[in-house]
Amino acid sequence: METDELTRLATLYYVDGLTQEDISRTFSISRAKVGRLLKRAQEEGIVEIRVRHHPRDTSELEHELIARFGLQRAIVSINHKDQDKQRELLAGLVASHLDRVLTDGMIVAVGMGRNISAISEHAVSSMQRSCRFVCAIGGAYRGGEAMNADHICRRLASRFGGESETLYAPALMVDPQLRAALLQNDTVRHTLDHARRAQIALIGIGDINEDSNMVRMGWFTPAEIAAARQLGAIGDMMGYDFIDIDGKPADTPFADRVIGLSFEDLVRIPNVVAVASEITKTTATLGALRTGAINTLATTEAIAQSVLSLDEATRARQGDGATTVIGP
Repeated sequence: METDELTRLATLYYVDGLTQEDISRTFSISRAKVGRLLKRAQEEGIVEIRVRHHPRDTSELEHELIARFGLQRAIVSINHKDQDKQRELLAGLVASHLDRVLTDGMIVAVGMGRNISAISEHAVSSMQRSCRFVCAIGGAYRGGEAMNADHICRRLASRFGGESETLYAPALMVDPQLRAALLQNDTVRHTLDHARRAQIALIGIGDINEDSNMVRMGWFTPAEIAAARQLGAIGDMMGYDFIDIDGKPADTPFADRVIGLSFEDLVRIPNVVAVASEITKTTATLGALRTGAINTLATTEAIAQSVLSLDEATRARQGDGATTVIGP
C-alpha cells in the first residue's frame, strides 16, 4: 500500500472514527491486514500516539518558574527514568506549544542539539501554515542530523508548513579572519538577518563537561572545556555562548569561533524557547534563566525542582558574602 493510501486509512481510523471492520470493507482487505497497516502507519511516522499528562501535574512548578524568573511561559514534563523517553516527552509538549502559537508569516530561528531535533521529530499538526524556519547557526559534518540546524529546519517546515532557510556556512571557524570574512558574506549575512527578525527562537541549553557534544564534534578539546570551567563557565546557550552561574558571559578565550546568532541577537527576539531535558543541565539551566534572554523554558520536573532549590541556595550564599562554586 502506498503512503497516500496508508495515510487515508489511518485518517479514517484515528480521525474519522471508523472501525477496523468499516475500513476492511472500504479497502476490501481483511481486518487482520487493517491492524497490520495501522501498526505500519505508526512505525513510518504517519501516526504518532501520545499520552499527555494532566496540566495539574506540573502547573505549580510552571507557575513558580514564571514568578521566580519573569518568564512568559514554562513547559514542564513529568519525570521519566529513561533519558530518551524523557527527551521525547518534553519534545512532544514543546511541539504542541508551537502548534498553538505558530501563525502564517512567522519566522522561527532554529538552533541545534538533540532536544531541538526531537521537537521536529515529534511535531504533528493538522494545519499547514506559511512559516519560515531559519538556521540560527551553521552546520557541522560531525554529530549527525541533531547537530545540524538545517536538518531540523527542514523537518519543522515539513511538519508545520512553510519553508526552511539554510545558513550556508560551517558552525565553527577557528581562524578569526576567515570567520569575519564569512560573516560579511552576502549569503550568510542575509540568512542571519532573517534569523534576527524571528518572532520565536528554539535553542538548547548545554552543560560543560569533557564528554559534551562540543567535544565529541571536535569544536573544543577536553582541555579547553576544563579551562572554561576554571574560568567560571557552567553551561552554554545555542551550543557556544558560555555563561556563568549568574547568567553573565563567561570570559573564555574561544567564545568567538561560531557562525550564528549572538547572545545580543537572542535578547531582541520576542520569544526565546530554551529546552533542557537532561538532569546534568540543572546548573546550566539556572545560569541561562539568569541571563534574562529566555522567555519560555521547557524542562522536566526534576530539573525545575533542582533549579528552584539551587537558585535559593546560591542567592543565600551570595547574601552571606560567600563565593559560590559549582561543579568539581
